[in-house]
Amino acid sequence: METNKNAKIINNNIKIYVAGHQGLVGSAIIRNLQSKGYDNIVTQTRQDLDLMDKAAVDAFLDQEKPLVVIDAAAKVGGIHANDNYPAEFIYNNLSIQNNLIDGAYRAGVQKFVFLGSSCIYPKMADQPLKEEYLLTGALEPTNEWYAVAKIAGIKMCQAYRQQYGFDAISLMPTNLYGPGDNFDLQNSHVLPALIRKFHEAKIRQDTTVSIWGTGAPKREFLYVDDMADATVFLLENYSDAEIVNVGTGEDVSIKALAQLVQYIVGFNGELVFDANKPDGTPRKLLDVNKLHQQGWQAKTDLAIGIQQTYGWFLDNQGYLRIEQ
Repeated sequence: METNKNAKIINNNIKIYVAGHQGLVGSAIIRNLQSKGYDNIVTQTRQDLDLMDKAAVDAFLDQEKPLVVIDAAAKVGGIHANDNYPAEFIYNNLSIQNNLIDGAYRAGVQKFVFLGSSCIYPKMADQPLKEEYLLTGALEPTNEWYAVAKIAGIKMCQAYRQQYGFDAISLMPTNLYGPGDNFDLQNSHVLPALIRKFHEAKIRQDTTVSIWGTGAPKREFLYVDDMADATVFLLENYSDAEIVNVGTGEDVSIKALAQLVQYIVGFNGELVFDANKPDGTPRKLLDVNKLHQQGWQAKTDLAIGIQQTYGWFLDNQGYLRIEQ
């Protein structure tokens, strides 16, 4: 690994632009930066800055001149959203990341952090997923549009490092969840969708809840505040072209996850698994040895993270708390 040639720029007074600061990951990164004393953070809402408008992005970066840019902006969603909006998933994400990476380089940004996704890896790759498995096989068809865009972002960061010496690093988080998540039943990821589904079934006193797929696939889940902590840690300590997996190194079946969410929410009915719905990738567990060797490990237990996420959901979605 290269030494961090820009380590000297990382101090609490540097100007940091967090793109996508209102999203699940971006808001957690803001919280983490502030907790560590970074107080010169720049943000822009979608209304103020369209990240798909290159001229607007270039003008903003040239005016603000941040020394660090963290790209947490993306169009994201679960299997249903990826299946139904493939054009938006590839076009929007390519546009956003291209504008930010190129604009940051041209504006003199000293450190760029690109956030990818574990879905970049081949569908049938060996488990756990090592960083070197990238581009060694076919992608999972249900999210290939998003994955192709994220792979392009990785390669763009590597290309700008190789040609221009631009210090861009790429982090590959596993499935994220936590406060600020999207709980839409159609377009969200599996964990927040389960929280809402069980909560509403509990309110209605339903006797059953239907779950997409067989329940057999296994997934890894990382609490978003842990992801934010890893992001800031690697911003401060890592500088290399190679990607870094960010996860817990542990996974759980969708069935076991559903049962855990059911228990935490307090739904007393029966689970019904709909095998007619797609399962997606059979297993997706990250090898996080590289991250551990850098000196960082996840801290939040899955059950505790789900409890905190459910509490946030109750406090922010207009629902009344119902004692179990």
